Amino acid sequence: MYKLIAIDVDDTLLNDNLEVTPATRTALKAALDRGVTVTLATGRMFASARQVAEGLQLNVPIITYQGSLVKTLLDGKVLYERAVPGDAAVELNQYCLDNGLHLQLYVDDKLYVREDNEKVRDYARQSNIPYNVEPDFASLLKQPLLKMLIIDDPDRLDAAIDELQPLIGDRLHMTKSKAHYLEFMHKEGTKGHALRFIAEHIGCTMEETIAMGDGWNDREMLMAAGLGVAMGNAQPSLKEIADYITLSNNEDGIAHVVEKFILNK
Repeated sequence: MYKLIAIDVDDTLLNDNLEVTPATRTALKAALDRGVTVTLATGRMFASARQVAEGLQLNVPIITYQGSLVKTLLDGKVLYERAVPGDAAVELNQYCLDNGLHLQLYVDDKLYVREDNEKVRDYARQSNIPYNVEPDFASLLKQPLLKMLIIDDPDRLDAAIDELQPLIGDRLHMTKSKAHYLEFMHKEGTKGHALRFIAEHIGCTMEETIAMGDGWNDREMLMAAGLGVAMGNAQPSLKEIADYITLSNNEDGIAHVVEKFILNK
């Protein structure tokens, strides 16, 4: 019997209209009624993920910032936190300045950018969170950062990965959450690390966990879980490592997994 389900948010739990469908809501409620713990595992900020979790009436710790922060919904207690190493943050910031790249910083669950532009406006609309313009990133870099994010064309980001790997790859976990989002966290700030933490926190084994996602940033979580599920709309590379491939986020893929592996058992 699976006891813990961890679900990515964008393009997994949410369909292309950024909605949780009625079928998915019904299936997850049925799982909760059976005593299964359902949590979110997302790259979103806690403030953004919290809105989704509360819409599902979840009351458990949720995984945010790609796994850098596990925090309770009811009292806001931080259970697990990993910040970007300061020296690597400074180097990444300088790289972005030298190459004219849009960089976002996350400090105290607030989003900061150097300038107001279409990249951050699109991001804020999707995440449903405000942002702050702060030209002086130097002061922000001295504070704990749970995540740093570059937004640019996919090919440019692929080139950046190759350039950054020898510079800071030994100190930061780099992953793409979307083709045009390149994210940087602490080496232990992955969804896989956070899933292991929550499993231990609630007292279940990793074999009793299900993880579902669509992007390469879900890789560590799918590999750690007892049942790693890739969405039908997932990247081909994620499908290759998944234990099971479900329907897409527009076809109630989450509901299908819950019904198959939990409700019909």
